[in-house]
Amino acid sequence: MHDRTADAPLDPAAPTGSPAPHGGPHAPHDPFVRVRGAREHNLRAVDVDIPRDALTVFTGVSGSGKSSLAFGTIYAEAQRRYFESVAPYARRLIHQVGAPKVGEITGLPPAVSLEQRRASPNARSSVGTVTTLSNSLRMLFSRAGTYPAGAERLDSDAFSPNTAAGACPSCHGLGRVHDTSEELLVPDPELSIREGAIAAWPGAWQGKNLRDVLDTLGYDVDRPWRGLDAKDRAWILFTDEQPVVTVHPVREAGRIQRPYQGTYMSARRYVMHTFSDSKSATLRAKAERFLTSAPCPVCGGGRLRPEAMAVTFAGRTIAELAALPLTDLARLLAGAGGSETARVLTGDLVARIGTVTELGLGYLSLDRATPTLSSGELQRLRLATQLRSGLFGVVYVLDEPSAGLHPADTEALLVVLDRLKAAGNTVFVVEHHLDVVRHADWLVDVGPRAGVHGGRVLHSGPPQGLAEVAESATRRFLFDGEPAPERAVRGPSGWLRTGPVTRHNLRGLDAAFPLGVLTAVTGVSGSGKSTLVGVVSEDLEGVDRLVTVDQKPIGRTPRSNLATYTGLFDVVRKLFTATEEARARGYKAGRFSFNVPGGRCETCQGEGFVSVELLFLPSTYAPCPDCHGARYNAETLQVRLRGLTIAEVLDLTVESAAEFFADTPAAARSLRTLLDVGLGYLRLGQPATELSGGEAQRIKLASELQRPRRAHTLYVLDEPTTGLHPADVEVLMRQLHGLVDAGHSVIVVEHDMDVVATADWVIDLGPGGGDEGGRIVAAGPPARVARAAGSRTARFLAARLGS
Repeated sequence: MHDRTADAPLDPAAPTGSPAPHGGPHAPHDPFVRVRGAREHNLRAVDVDIPRDALTVFTGVSGSGKSSLAFGTIYAEAQRRYFESVAPYARRLIHQVGAPKVGEITGLPPAVSLEQRRASPNARSSVGTVTTLSNSLRMLFSRAGTYPAGAERLDSDAFSPNTAAGACPSCHGLGRVHDTSEELLVPDPELSIREGAIAAWPGAWQGKNLRDVLDTLGYDVDRPWRGLDAKDRAWILFTDEQPVVTVHPVREAGRIQRPYQGTYMSARRYVMHTFSDSKSATLRAKAERFLTSAPCPVCGGGRLRPEAMAVTFAGRTIAELAALPLTDLARLLAGAGGSETARVLTGDLVARIGTVTELGLGYLSLDRATPTLSSGELQRLRLATQLRSGLFGVVYVLDEPSAGLHPADTEALLVVLDRLKAAGNTVFVVEHHLDVVRHADWLVDVGPRAGVHGGRVLHSGPPQGLAEVAESATRRFLFDGEPAPERAVRGPSGWLRTGPVTRHNLRGLDAAFPLGVLTAVTGVSGSGKSTLVGVVSEDLEGVDRLVTVDQKPIGRTPRSNLATYTGLFDVVRKLFTATEEARARGYKAGRFSFNVPGGRCETCQGEGFVSVELLFLPSTYAPCPDCHGARYNAETLQVRLRGLTIAEVLDLTVESAAEFFADTPAAARSLRTLLDVGLGYLRLGQPATELSGGEAQRIKLASELQRPRRAHTLYVLDEPTTGLHPADVEVLMRQLHGLVDAGHSVIVVEHDMDVVATADWVIDLGPGGGDEGGRIVAAGPPARVARAAGSRTARFLAARLGS
């Protein structure tokens, strides 16, 4: 009998145009990852087959469901399967994402995830720690360093400023020491303590408490600071003592004030404690204003103990090598020679540095702190680390690796993605950048729109096949590559001058930003764009009001959500309070908050879910058994507004809520601005922790847009199109141009040439990154910058302008 499988016919279960695997759709060597019945978030029982050993790009508008498919389903299932093989006792030590809502996934190899989410700023995290290159450098010094005569050989830990064995005892391995002075703590000595002379003290009750404690201790809090005895001033500001006294607060009308035990803390101690221990970035920033920073006098900024600083390699200390740009470090190590051990260790280091410099990051040094890196730089460092890992046969799931990358850097990124694939891996990329999309072997387009209007796979196959899918929002941008439409360039109404700026790689840079227009600041990653824009402040002449819209989260916990951040929740609670049922029961607005006792479900304390402790297994979360995720108690849910409970209102999308609240002006205004920036698919109660950086930024912009128009405002946005599909970029740019047309000024740091081409003025920094950047290469209307010699942006801008 003829063996049909030998002819490799088309498998009906395989995607169109792809050969079937031998042995049927579920054979062990199935060359496809097959997903059946994916229902995560807004996915509608999605069935899709994606080839292995290929570069697959997932596209679709923001909120369409592409991340739910790539990360929430495929990666989550791969991770779940891995954890199934781990000993139960070990599983509880590892953070898990939970089982996805999917019928079945076959042909799925182990997966590695590289997401965009940034870690919280950490002064001890550096380029060396992210790439693990610092581990190799420490090993080199430990095994092959030149030690002083008679000195004992040190372990590699002794060369780390992040360990007790290596950290300088004076600065605890930070390299800088912080202190303060009377001039900083008390800027106006004419004021008395009661009038707020000690500016560094906290506000509200805590500040009043410190003042009352001082008063009880016998210090004159009503005399001008200048008039106090020098000895008393020094004690108040700098003492390490913390006396406890009984405070008798001054009685206030209508309030009962009972005596209490108050503890004194000096102004210096309070500032140092807040700066080092506070979890609040706002409080830390306030404390930093009252501190001076200087290199540690003991280690000279080297961060290490003297015995580690005494060891050298090629005549340099480890701190000196860590401060070199990576290209210079590699050159020095390659020519160092030495023992066999030294040659093996330097050879490994030079090879690993090569993968980082290949991605255009040779200007970085190992001691460069990660909070000073752009998101694009951080993403490429993680990619470089994966390239050297030597893994093969795994699925890499990447979240917008082109985010924060200049078009010139994206070309280097494509080479890296190809190398990951060539090493025998499968690469899944969630991406909006059209150059990456065109480079794909396979395209999965999700849509057609966001939220409830998305969640379907419109196309799964080679990219050119998308040309036939009329309802795809991606098709138009991928195949109708028309030049940017010509538009009249607005003239400036004035100029905002900054500088000379000397910070990071900017050296005495002077810049001029036109007012009354839309300005795009461009340049490769690390060229100094964010640093330059960061010096724009309300103190500059020409800035009446400044609004900075960044991508930081709008809240750190699930209790913060879209409705609470925009103020919409206050309006909603007032509407519920005004209902007949609520008035009859005597409910006030607080009854409808899930953050305070009263109306919330006390079993889950308004969280909607409870933590279930399992013996030898990690804690898992389950819907609250009493409120079933509604967050409110049964009595509160009996109050309805036009048929909906407060929980059901919070579950509405912005689009649905806009119809529901159409006759409530205060709510309609907030919802309209959210729709205007393309966020109609988000739910009102969507937790802040589930929002991307781009979504958080657009929520902040919407909150600003809903305010009544004031005097001239300068809006500064740092890469506002990150995470946005080209269709969403069009929506956002309409809003930004609308602000300029209304008489305001807008500055955007941007890599998207579609945005740059529609700007009125472009400031291009470079020509390269790090020490090779920090200069203004070109400035002027887009057409002029597109012709600038020496600009790495010009070529890409000219292509977009069709010139």
